[in-house]
Amino acid sequence: MTELLLVGIAAAVFWKLYQWSRAPHDAPLRSVTLCLLSAALSYPVAMPGGASGVDTVAGHGTAKLIQNVLLLLTVYFLMCFYLYSADGQAARRRARREAVVVALVAVSITVAAESVPNEVFAGSFSTADMTIPQIAFFYGGAGLYLMYALGVAGRWTRRYARMSRRPHATGLWMAAIGLTAMAVACAVRAVIVAIRWSGGTVPQPLMTGVAFLLVVSILLFVAGVTYPGARARITSLTLWPRHRRDHRRLTPLWQLLAEAYPENVLRPASPTLRDRWRARSVHRRYHRRIVECRDGLVDISPYLGYTAEDTEVLDLDPAELAERLRQAVTTIGKGALSPRQAVPLAIPQDDDREADVRQLIAVSDALRLSA
Repeated sequence: MTELLLVGIAAAVFWKLYQWSRAPHDAPLRSVTLCLLSAALSYPVAMPGGASGVDTVAGHGTAKLIQNVLLLLTVYFLMCFYLYSADGQAARRRARREAVVVALVAVSITVAAESVPNEVFAGSFSTADMTIPQIAFFYGGAGLYLMYALGVAGRWTRRYARMSRRPHATGLWMAAIGLTAMAVACAVRAVIVAIRWSGGTVPQPLMTGVAFLLVVSILLFVAGVTYPGARARITSLTLWPRHRRDHRRLTPLWQLLAEAYPENVLRPASPTLRDRWRARSVHRRYHRRIVECRDGLVDISPYLGYTAEDTEVLDLDPAELAERLRQAVTTIGKGALSPRQAVPLAIPQDDDREADVRQLIAVSDALRLSA
């Protein structure tokens, strides 16, 4: 499971690095990429094997220091994403000021960690001796900055969630709740540090509850960030077989109209075997075929013998319209010219895309049955 998670994180980082390489001046994209990169680098350092390896080489506590500095950078770049998304000089100045703040915090906790023996700095948050001022400052200072940055990011996420529509609003609200819960957990941990620094004790169930809240809030934030994209992907895959089927059913009508007006056939974007089965390519070919059929019907309509004032053309059933279309293609093939104006054909009663496609398919099915 851990290996799969690492592979997923690495894939996300490489994808964002690729996107960043294609748009090096995109400040929000750069912030997201550096946020993911910092989080990805902190994960192996936090693992027991990675932490012990780093501590063996650089001394006890080094892995913990690196992990916390990377976490500070993670939330800083997350905050920068919102700042740069505002796209204003004030936002850019704010990002530079925030960079100074996170640098000061990182330097301060590094000095605190280096000012105590390595053996004292060993251990976890629950076992560390918080009566030592440097240890308390290390955990408290990092926790307070995390609380601040996560709280600010959560507030901006809630603002964007109010301005968005579903499914993006749903994902943003999930992310906002996750960020707020993480900020609350960091605030509680800061209180725990203060209590233990003063010599008090904290019940173990409370420590466990805060750790559980952090895990749940992180998962909720990740779920919120991925929800819109995952839902769009699932919807796309759900529509894939239907669009393939409708694309094939439109073939008789499309072939008839393409024979009369080959110039209406749009040039394929990616005519490869792999592209043929991709969901995005299927949807693209499906919508392109609808456009080509509609363009062809507009061009061929003057040859049906109706004028713009005639209304009976609107009431033609699919079978009769299919027969008229065959006759019109024959007329065009003989080089006949028609001075009549274009009239609408195969217009559905309901004014929506699905009804329009059903009407085109009905005409196409009638052409296939009469062939």
